[in-house]
Amino acid sequence: MLRLLAAGEAAALPEAGRPGLPPIESADRDGIGRLLPAGAVHQGVAALVEPLPYHALEDLLAELDPAAPAALVVLDQVSDPQNVGAVLRSAAAFGATGLMVTERHAAPETGALAKAASGALEIVPLLRVGNLARGLAALKEAGFWCIGFAAEARESLPKAALPERAALILGSEGEGLRRLTRESCDLLLRLPTGGPVDQLNVSNAAAVALYDWARRR
Repeated sequence: MLRLLAAGEAAALPEAGRPGLPPIESADRDGIGRLLPAGAVHQGVAALVEPLPYHALEDLLAELDPAAPAALVVLDQVSDPQNVGAVLRSAAAFGATGLMVTERHAAPETGALAKAASGALEIVPLLRVGNLARGLAALKEAGFWCIGFAAEARESLPKAALPERAALILGSEGEGLRRLTRESCDLLLRLPTGGPVDQLNVSNAAAVALYDWARRR
């Protein structure tokens, strides 16, 4: 942590003076707001920190136990930071190995994403790849089955046999998976929705898929 600012009573936080932390700088709430990105919400406290370490897909795969079950969530051009943050939270809850997104047309690591992730951004590696098809090919070489989710898929998730090493691939709301992403999948599944609303928010869909994978382990 490089700087720590607090307004009002927050300046007397018990963290003040803790070894390893910078001294708390007193500031007014409006002054803190002017230092933050547009739309950011604060409660009178803000910190300037170093960027999170970069995770490369090849490094993550090299660290995995080849005999251990593993699930990795893949998002195909999901750009809403709150959705990506919520997916990270579910990935942490169900023990996913990581979350892979594209370098372009994907949500940046902003405060909004971190807030929605509720701490999961520091737990689950967020991987960015320039070419999603090549990223999926690398996962296959590492023994992962690439499972895409599409509303029109013939087979339903509960009836499918999920492998112990699975890449769970979800697309953006509305457009879904792109053609090349679909062609890179070993299997397409649909969620067993049957109500008047037949599609879930992508973060909810990811949570359902992760739960179904985790309960079978």
